[in-house]
Amino acid sequence: MSCCDLAAAGQLGKAGIMASDCEPALNQAEGRNPTLERYLGALREAKNDSEQFAALLLVTKAVKAGDIDAKTRRRIFDAVGFTFPNRLLTTKEAPDGCPDHVLRALGVALLACFCSDPELAVHPQVLNKIPILSTFLTARGDPDDAARRSMIDDTYQCLTAVAGTPRGPRHLIAGGTVSALCQAYLGHGYGFDQALALLVGLLAAAETQCWKEAEPDLLAVLRGLSEDFQKAEDASKFELCQLLPLFLPPTTVPPECYRDLQAGLARILGSKLSSWQRNPALKLAARLAHACGSDWIPAGSSGSKFLALLVNLACVEVRLALEETGTEVKEDVVTACYALMELGIQECTRCEQSLLKEPQKVQLVSVMKEAIGAVIHYLLQVGSEKQKEPFVFASVRILGAWLAEETSSLRKEVCQLLPFLVRYAKTLYEEAEEANDLTQQVANLAISPTTPGPTWPGDALRLLLPGWCHLTVEDGPREILIKEGAPSLLCKYFLQQWELTSPGHDTSVLPDSVEIGLQTCCHIFLNLVVTAPGLIKRDACFTSLMNTLMTSLPALVQQQGRLLLAANVATLGLLMARLLSTSPALQGTPASRGFFAAAILFLSQSHVARATPGSDQAVLALSPEYEGIWADLQELWFLGMQAFTGCVPLLPWLAPAALRSRWPQELLQLLGSVSPNSVKPEMVAAYQGVLVELARANRLCREAMRLQAGEETASHYRMAALEQCLSEP
Repeated sequence: MSCCDLAAAGQLGKAGIMASDCEPALNQAEGRNPTLERYLGALREAKNDSEQFAALLLVTKAVKAGDIDAKTRRRIFDAVGFTFPNRLLTTKEAPDGCPDHVLRALGVALLACFCSDPELAVHPQVLNKIPILSTFLTARGDPDDAARRSMIDDTYQCLTAVAGTPRGPRHLIAGGTVSALCQAYLGHGYGFDQALALLVGLLAAAETQCWKEAEPDLLAVLRGLSEDFQKAEDASKFELCQLLPLFLPPTTVPPECYRDLQAGLARILGSKLSSWQRNPALKLAARLAHACGSDWIPAGSSGSKFLALLVNLACVEVRLALEETGTEVKEDVVTACYALMELGIQECTRCEQSLLKEPQKVQLVSVMKEAIGAVIHYLLQVGSEKQKEPFVFASVRILGAWLAEETSSLRKEVCQLLPFLVRYAKTLYEEAEEANDLTQQVANLAISPTTPGPTWPGDALRLLLPGWCHLTVEDGPREILIKEGAPSLLCKYFLQQWELTSPGHDTSVLPDSVEIGLQTCCHIFLNLVVTAPGLIKRDACFTSLMNTLMTSLPALVQQQGRLLLAANVATLGLLMARLLSTSPALQGTPASRGFFAAAILFLSQSHVARATPGSDQAVLALSPEYEGIWADLQELWFLGMQAFTGCVPLLPWLAPAALRSRWPQELLQLLGSVSPNSVKPEMVAAYQGVLVELARANRLCREAMRLQAGEETASHYRMAALEQCLSEP
């Protein structure tokens, strides 16, 4: 088709006008556009490409001249179809004297018209054009060319229409649209603002998939937005505050963006602002705190002042929102402030490399205490009808973070709230699926624009465990927790969580919070064993717990990397066994024998003899597996030794079982092979306690110890009680 043939378009137009005089009145009666009808008729009657192309130009012109309804749009599609537009989009040879993008522009204009119909927007013939359309966004050409600009507008119209359908974002991401949009925005060519708007929509709809497909390009956009944010001196900085959270990656923010983001926020928050200007900045800061902790805040005086400012502003906002009854709470803003308060709690409790100086910590603890008081006040007003609201969950979360570190202040208020917290945790535990959904809603509320991060646990009880661990040491709070049924709830929760670590489950994919939660439960139970032994004896839930501990420990002690959990389970089981020694389950059953064999394994493998250069005698040293975590382990180990010692006289079968394990013989052998000066007094006392009780309980144990030079070893270590016991018949 020659370029001269394009003049046919004009001829067809004239012919259409002349034909209007004899056109029936039917079109007007039906509300149709007479001009468009003439052009569609010409399109249907076109005999070759030249006439079809000319008619398409006229149809396109008529479509753009005014609004058309869905029926008219469908009639255009029925007349045009996809075949010719497909050829226009893919042709590589334009007519002589015709710009190469004219044919493509016409094809895109037709697609834009079709995509206005939601059904056509998801037609396979539209979806398979996504890669081609995406390339048009970054194609080079004259930026002032009106036809090219029109084509770009039409392209964005097509892509936006597809994005508005349920599965549209997935198709766009697969078609490379995210990378094309990023490049179009970074190029700041015509339509780059439309690229940014469409990117925002795709990230909101499918954040994870967007980052998976186009991470380098999205990071480039983030860097660009961060630089703009740092430099902005006008109202655009507030708009960027609202945009930037959407462009923060779901994992870690690139360190090269830290400086610009922090500097921009410092300039905004350090000024006197209205709430609509300040709130987006607080939400952006909260998003950064959630993703990066305090890593994005620089060290030194400027960083510490900025962090103190953040936390102070957050606390003021929380108090203003929650202390006045009847005030409408901006839940998204307050939830963001909770995240900033959590950051403050973390930094105030950090001993090494904290951004804050001691006077700043004291001041922040004081203002956070007041804000937590407001949170408690709010939660005391929460009725049962609001318990499943995400903002209540967020409020319980920040309270749990505070109680994990501080229970001495606000003690009266905390005790007053404990019944609600137990009921709330029980409600969400019993409706676990809704609890998980609440987690996502909380994340959507302020912290993460789409999916929650890994630091938002899926149940309220796990949030409260550390605080309850502290509170069960104190008489008043412990009595309230027991009265409200917290121990029974904790037992059920522990057994449920334990199932996740049992054989048949892939423990490698479990979040660390599951194991940490189990350990914290053990600590709470240990507190109850020591402070409320009668509860352990009378409440049936602890019998079930004891059975689980006995059946689980043998496999647990064999698993690599789970020594700390094994220590908690072993020690708790040993202490409970002393209280439940009359239980049939502990009378030499296979489960009880397996448990005590595993407990002996844990206790006996903690120390080894280690040779020292230049010395003929070895020293007592921690075994490699225990050495790295001994600071967290040693209290449990000593408590376990003491508990095992107490079990020996209560369970007659235990001493012969220990003898068969060869623990007493190997223990004496170990002590005989190392220098007594290398064994600390507390270790000597722990070893002597076990050996004495085993010797007293069983004659064969005494004989085995004597054969292992027990009397001589006792003399070397000044174990008077053991020496006397072994000297007796």
